Amino acid sequence: MKALSIKTKLIIFLAAFAAFLSIRDRDAAFIFSAITALASAIITDLICSYVKNGKFSISGSSTVSALIIGFVLAGDNPWWIIVSASLFAILSKYLIRFNKKHIFNPAAFGIFLSILFFGANTQWKGTFLWYILLPAGLYFTYKIRKLELIVGYFITALGLFGIQAVLNKVPLIDIFGYLSYFYIFVMLIEPKTTPIKPLAKLVFGIAAAGLIFIFIQAQVKFDSELAALLILNLFVPLLNRIPERRKA
Repeated sequence: MKALSIKTKLIIFLAAFAAFLSIRDRDAAFIFSAITALASAIITDLICSYVKNGKFSISGSSTVSALIIGFVLAGDNPWWIIVSASLFAILSKYLIRFNKKHIFNPAAFGIFLSILFFGANTQWKGTFLWYILLPAGLYFTYKIRKLELIVGYFITALGLFGIQAVLNKVPLIDIFGYLSYFYIFVMLIEPKTTPIKPLAKLVFGIAAAGLIFIFIQAQVKFDSELAALLILNLFVPLLNRIPERRKA
């Protein structure tokens, strides 16, 4: 029996997590949003693949992107905003490319444009359920070899927000309560739009946490986490050129 790919396992996890949240919260709007995102992403992917290759096909990454959109965008958005986010996400994979690879995290790109153009609302469904996302996220992070990225992110985020907590006389333990675990363990580690070298991955994680901290302190009106991720996606080709220390 052929083992499941890591992408298939992620799809199963996200689908199961979505089902759990919808039942726990009795949130029909959330499931409708996820299904709408999934259907529109699949249709867009089918059309794009036919135009590009002359045959219909659906990629697993498109399914993952659609599920992420369902989690992040609020269920009370009009259906056409959900569709637009999926459309932007899938089109970015085919149209915005460098060295035969897409540049931006598709889900982040689609969601951010839907916020920018249409004023979409976000909810980040289940993002603070660390007891689910932390173990699952560490497994996926290990499998796709992005541990350095996560280490860099956590060290920087805990350092910066820790200093802020001390200055504001807030318990340090509270920091763990408002970290966005869905963002960290599902979106931030997307393999194709993040660096491949260990040092570059570490720098990417550090920079992501640093940018988010700066954006939050500046009280920007856009989504700090999505913006930080998309900005850093642009620098991945340069980060991959960082020379690695040679072993003696």
